[in-house]
Amino acid sequence: MKVLQGLKPENVFRFFEEISAVPRGSGHTAQIKEYCVSFAKERNLKYVSDETENIIIYKNGSAGRENEKPVIIQGHTDMVWEKDETCRIDFETDGLELAVDGDFVYAKGTTLGGDDGIAVAMCLALLDSDEYSHPPLEIVLTSDEEIGMFGAMALDTSVLSSKRMLNLDSEAEGTLWVIFAGGERADVALSVKYESSFKKAYRITVSGLHGGHSGAEIHNGYANANKTMGRLLKELRNNADFRIADIFGGTADNAITRDCCCVV
Repeated sequence: MKVLQGLKPENVFRFFEEISAVPRGSGHTAQIKEYCVSFAKERNLKYVSDETENIIIYKNGSAGRENEKPVIIQGHTDMVWEKDETCRIDFETDGLELAVDGDFVYAKGTTLGGDDGIAVAMCLALLDSDEYSHPPLEIVLTSDEEIGMFGAMALDTSVLSSKRMLNLDSEAEGTLWVIFAGGERADVALSVKYESSFKKAYRITVSGLHGGHSGAEIHNGYANANKTMGRLLKELRNNADFRIADIFGGTADNAITRDCCCVV
């Protein structure tokens, strides 16, 4: 039995469960693109794909609406790959382990990929059905949104004719965004000096924090394990002489860091 069977809208959740079984982390979207290509072929829908793993699927307008102006519906296929320390899933080969708790769908031990898997599922459900009346559709599914909009930047827009687009990448259900902020990434390189030491080593760990998406939850005041570790080390420096042997925190630059480990 499917985990999400019975949830409504049924076709949306059916496709969401199917794509959740397909590895689709940022930088690893070839398999989800092939899934979408197979989907289009099975339904005799025209499609275009590129080397960046973007895919565009076309559907004619409903009866009587064939000559209306088309509409682009857009989402992205990649998701943030992050998991608990005890989770044994190999993101590159394994699907997600979905579960339902009341009104919430989640993945056991890992991120769910609802951003933006739900948009992909909605688009596939719309393409799969003739129940809804619509103008010609241009379904645009871009890759690698989470790490820099790389798919969108590489997209050949000459194959699109619509001047109207609905982007389905928002966590606010029932809300239509008409403008939004951008994002910026900074890479900081610090010079380090290595030296030998035979003193006793200690491991300091900050763990079990809330975490969250840096785009959707950055304003909620959740602690960042890296920043917390920095403050702790600063206070420790006032009371003890030590050297940092190793430090590591976080697995994705677009997720609020939950865990950080430092060896001094």
